[in-house]
Amino acid sequence: MRTTLRHNGLAIFFLAIFLLAVGFQAIAGWYDFNNDQLRHGGDEVSFGRYLFSAELGRAILENWQSEYLQFTLYILATVWLVQRGSPESKPLSNAGTESDEQQKLGPHADRRSPRWAKAGGLRTCLLSNSLVIAMLAIWLGSWFGQSVTGRSAYNAELLEHHQAPLGYLEYIVTARFWEETLQNWQSEFLAVGSMAIFAVYLRQRGSPESKPVGAAHDATGRTG
Repeated sequence: MRTTLRHNGLAIFFLAIFLLAVGFQAIAGWYDFNNDQLRHGGDEVSFGRYLFSAELGRAILENWQSEYLQFTLYILATVWLVQRGSPESKPLSNAGTESDEQQKLGPHADRRSPRWAKAGGLRTCLLSNSLVIAMLAIWLGSWFGQSVTGRSAYNAELLEHHQAPLGYLEYIVTARFWEETLQNWQSEFLAVGSMAIFAVYLRQRGSPESKPVGAAHDATGRTG
């Protein structure tokens, strides 16, 4: 058990604080939702009902979709684009998909390589792009979930004001939907771009997201 915790500490740590954050978000959101209901003369809802409400689903999923869009774009962009001096970038000469030898594919695979790295054809192609495929699938799924729950929440507001609810296609072209979407996208893009630049000149000793403290500012990649 101790070895498992040590070898998976990073994943376990973030999973634990994720669950705590979602739990506290649900509690805070429930209180806020009920306060809003009372202000508008509505009825309070139970915590169990709020957990399955469109309000909570929208609040969670609009952040998930922006995070996974960030990862999807970052993975793809760092294949071809480089940033001199950043550990977030590959060395300047390695832009592109790299050679089979560099990627340990086919005859260049070693005994510990995944079987599909040696197989060739479709299986190797899928393995070669599996990370971005997974991130893209999660992004599209959470973006669709955000649009569905957002529409339900928006229509509930319209009905409170005695207005006709919107269909799905009508909702996803509203300013409300895109304002909620883009406010998350812009923050993710800023965070990734600033990390790439800050890491050129700033250091964090011991972190793989930083170059060694004594590395030159123009050294690109982890070791330069």
